Amino acid sequence: MGELKKLCVFCGSSLGTSGEYKEKAIQLGTLLAYKGIELIYGGGNVGIMGELSRAVLENGGRVTGVIPQVIYEKVDHVELTELIVVNNMHERKAKMYDLADGFIALPGGIGTLEELAEVMTWYQIGYHAKPIGIYNVNGYYDSLLTFLEHSIQEGFLKREYLDSLITDDVPSSLLAKMEKQEMKLINKWS
Repeated sequence: MGELKKLCVFCGSSLGTSGEYKEKAIQLGTLLAYKGIELIYGGGNVGIMGELSRAVLENGGRVTGVIPQVIYEKVDHVELTELIVVNNMHERKAKMYDLADGFIALPGGIGTLEELAEVMTWYQIGYHAKPIGIYNVNGYYDSLLTFLEHSIQEGFLKREYLDSLITDDVPSSLLAKMEKQEMKLINKWS
């Protein structure tokens, strides 16, 4: 893959039950700033999302938030370098994907899962060849990874798609793996 210049991070608008989620979001944000990687994210300032963006900015990094109009009107979003307001959630995801060189999922809820699943699907059908990482804090995504293994066993997912997914619980190691990952456009139907 090479150097990551802009990284889209999917994460929760809540802090979760463990203080480790907040701590790890701050660690990732600090690392992104240190490495000069711009954060592309959903634009909110609450939960893990807010902790991540503040950590990037407090350490001299750049943050671009992409937010739908309906959320823009309800959520404070002062901790940004750039704010892009779009019409709806579909445009939000498409814009974040277009801006990013790769993707990381931190812990989060249904929205985070949807964003992760969509970039995985887009890779599977050949829309992009960008690295996809899971920052598996406290084993948060272990159940999802078990489900994906089950999907392979049952013939609904090819091994190569899961093998292309990069997982780690150390942010520096995760980023290093993503930068080394050789991604290629694949053809689901071949």
